[in-house]
Amino acid sequence: MVETGLGTRVPADTPTGAAAGGVWPALQAHWDSEEDTFAFASRLATCPALAHATLTLHGDLGAGKTTFVRHLLRALGVRGRIKSPTYAVVEPHSSIDCPFMPDNEVLHIWHFDFYRFSDPREWEDAGFRELFASPGLKLVEWPERAADTLSTVDADIQIEPDAMNPAFSDDADSARRVRFTAYTPTGQHLLEALKA
Repeated sequence: MVETGLGTRVPADTPTGAAAGGVWPALQAHWDSEEDTFAFASRLATCPALAHATLTLHGDLGAGKTTFVRHLLRALGVRGRIKSPTYAVVEPHSSIDCPFMPDNEVLHIWHFDFYRFSDPREWEDAGFRELFASPGLKLVEWPERAADTLSTVDADIQIEPDAMNPAFSDDADSARRVRFTAYTPTGQHLLEALKA
């Protein structure tokens, strides 16, 4: 895995509550295999700031967003089947074995996939405002479909297949380029955990 600590210039329409045009700390990584994806997720799972963070995940269909989330949830101690929320929009998870939580304290996690989200009224009807206001980790795929309704985003993970890699294929084990951008102090704590 190759990493560089380059800053990211945030476009004016970024739905994070950040200052338009600001430069935010970022980390670029290269995942050569699914093992690298797991290693990245495992490092992120060591940071206590993750307990109340909101992370958005960007990438085309098949880029590896859900694969990354599955690895992160496993590293956080989630047991059992981890389903994609594509049709349900949100899948709740919990972990009693999270490495940074106090003994017998549960980490609540919500994995959102807004790919099929089309009506902003769904946001209120489904109680998403309450979920985003509650304690716990929120992982959001396709956040641009709910951009006007999302609360503060702590960090963004951009995942792209590495078409320049000679071994490129669309499978989960092919190389990926990744950019982790921190937008808040919580996001910066997560970034530091990834650099450690």
